[in-house]
Amino acid sequence: MVEQVSGPAASDAAPDGEARLPLAGVRVVEFTHMVMGPTCGMVLADLGAEVIKVEPIAGDNTRRLLGSGAGFFPLFNRNKKSIAVDLQKPEGREVALKLVATADVVSENFKPGTMKKLGLDHAALSRLNERLIYVSHKGFLPGPYDHRTALDEVVQMMGGLAYMTGPEGRPLRAGASVNDIMGGMFGAIGVMAALMQRAHTGRGQEVQSALFENNVFLVGQHMMQYAVTGQPAAPMPSRISAWGIYDVFQVKDGEQIFLAAVSDTQWAIFCEALGFGDLKADARLASNNDRVRARSWLMPILRERLAPRSAAELSQLFERHALPYAPITRPQDLFDDPHLQATGGLAPMTLPDGRETQTVLLPLMLDGHRPGVRSHPPRLGQHTRELLASLGYGASDIEALCAQSITTGD
Repeated sequence: MVEQVSGPAASDAAPDGEARLPLAGVRVVEFTHMVMGPTCGMVLADLGAEVIKVEPIAGDNTRRLLGSGAGFFPLFNRNKKSIAVDLQKPEGREVALKLVATADVVSENFKPGTMKKLGLDHAALSRLNERLIYVSHKGFLPGPYDHRTALDEVVQMMGGLAYMTGPEGRPLRAGASVNDIMGGMFGAIGVMAALMQRAHTGRGQEVQSALFENNVFLVGQHMMQYAVTGQPAAPMPSRISAWGIYDVFQVKDGEQIFLAAVSDTQWAIFCEALGFGDLKADARLASNNDRVRARSWLMPILRERLAPRSAAELSQLFERHALPYAPITRPQDLFDDPHLQATGGLAPMTLPDGRETQTVLLPLMLDGHRPGVRSHPPRLGQHTRELLASLGYGASDIEALCAQSITTGD
């Protein structure tokens, strides 16, 4: 159990009647932007921590991104409070220091050296509070590369993931911000481990998470494949599959569906369900490894036989026989996914501009409940006045800070 920590106490029950969340009572002050740092804060916030997002006067840049970045802010900043502060001014740094003095955790993901210039680095803050946990999210852990500017795509290219994802000679980044998101998740795991350790030692510590090392962890299975076999792992589109049937098939009306049979039992069921008695009886296809070796002639036969069938028909058949299958789904279609709708995987949320939507919750349950949305993504500076007052600033002081553009917001 994490000991009782500083910060405002949460109520014994969440708004939805859920049990008290595990990080209730933990206060996190985050100096983060983009995806990696905000993901860490989102995980901690979803689990009950009070997360205070310190934004520049102009706001986190992700509030204004278009295209593939348009979803960053609303997804990764729910359940947080926002205070807008100009950290370049002494009075703004004073506000930040007073806020940090109330915190259990500080989170940041700025370029190396930025927080030190502001006097908000781990060394400076740990001298003020030895119980403080300080989590940094960077491109690289300390070493020869740590001076480089990193992005998710940069580390995917240099860390083997883009090579594994694309066809031969055509490296391709993964279709989501996998390193940013997982890097933030590992930062959150480190914070929770540090909270546990602080319960025994009374001392905080620095936690570091990085994009490059996260990416290397993702391709570790391919590194171990080489260590075990002596053969380099081939990119996924041209790999030798571990399974005989494990493919996307083009079927009736141009639809596509993923079908699999990954064991000898599933192969037998597959053949019986589809009426492929000749294939089931073929001694050359007796085991999974036999079917892997036969893929060059087996797959064209299966593609030809399955092409006249519809995706709906195959889905029903595979469902009925408990065989692995999947429709090829676009992200926007998941808003209407019956499983997500029935199990509470999506929760209502109000965007900062007032529009209503749904958002994806953490992929876990605690005591039968999904940690939900307790507060919507905040407007810029939505909690500035509230937080300043809690730090001891009087009404006239707050007005003066706003008038000088040291702070802004509601």
